[in-house]
Amino acid sequence: MSTTLPPAAPSRAAPEPAGGSSAETLLRVREYSIGGVLLLLILVTWLVNPAFLDRQGVKDLLLNSAILVLLATGQSVVVLTRNIDLSVGSVVGLTAFACGSFVSGTDHGPLSLVLLGIALGAACGLLSGALVSFGRVPALVVTLGMLYVIQGVDHAWAHGEQINAATVPDSVLTLGSGSVLGIPWLPLLSALVLAATGYFLRTYRSGRELYAIGSNPEAARLAGIPVRRRVLAAYVFSGAVAGFAGALWLARFGTVVADAANGWELTVVSAVVVGGIAITGGVGTVWGAALGALLLTTIGSALVVLKVDSFWEQAITGALLLAAISTDRVVRSRSTRALRKRRRQ
Repeated sequence: MSTTLPPAAPSRAAPEPAGGSSAETLLRVREYSIGGVLLLLILVTWLVNPAFLDRQGVKDLLLNSAILVLLATGQSVVVLTRNIDLSVGSVVGLTAFACGSFVSGTDHGPLSLVLLGIALGAACGLLSGALVSFGRVPALVVTLGMLYVIQGVDHAWAHGEQINAATVPDSVLTLGSGSVLGIPWLPLLSALVLAATGYFLRTYRSGRELYAIGSNPEAARLAGIPVRRRVLAAYVFSGAVAGFAGALWLARFGTVVADAANGWELTVVSAVVVGGIAITGGVGTVWGAALGALLLTTIGSALVVLKVDSFWEQAITGALLLAAISTDRVVRSRSTRALRKRRRQ
């Protein structure tokens, strides 16, 4: 005797998070707004001083922003995981001086310079990442401690001396001042790292997992995501990018002292947060962080052209940072309330 089973009830798709689409929409609006403000600032400055956008002016703007864009790209990956890396400025200073000592008076080329910088930076990131991910020490404490440790090592190594451009090989200096098709090498390299990072975060599963970790670390762990390894990898990447930036710093300026890039860590964090990456993690793109870096760099250059006191650069940066954090907080609160309301229905 055959048994006829009743037809299965149609399955209901799980509802999408209520706050997801609104958060993504606001993120796009914020990135477009930053781009609009950047274009408006450039336009106003150009109207006051047309030399701001001549060939040399554009080249200087690209060169000045290249290293900050690079550092913001590495920092973005860490902040997405709900962590922070305050040691990037000191890593740039250490690797710049180490690379300068390595190539000074020799015929070493740019490749060996870059590889050394990346290796040293990755080692610093590995130490910070291990303490944060496996040692369970708060990221703020670890990276702040690393900042002072690296600065101490750098000053003890330098003994008040500096690397002079006269002793740096011409091939290295060409990397910092040369160009291809009229575009300097430094912004091209920064754009390459930015594009590769953005593609990885958007396309690869391990890249999307960084967003999941930042959104809810415990849920990510329960979902089988190797949270500790991903956080460790994020810090190694950030360190490697900072080391690469240190090598480019030497190529750009030639002369390096022990406190190179001192204080840049806060500027980098500001660029990332202003660019739309939530300080609480899980939201944002590296493209927004790059726009934030370009905006902060352009503000500094525009104030010089407009003959405004440099104090206002820090004041404007601080105001933008506070506005970005406040906006993120409001959006997250509204998204959470909307999600709870939808779950009750």
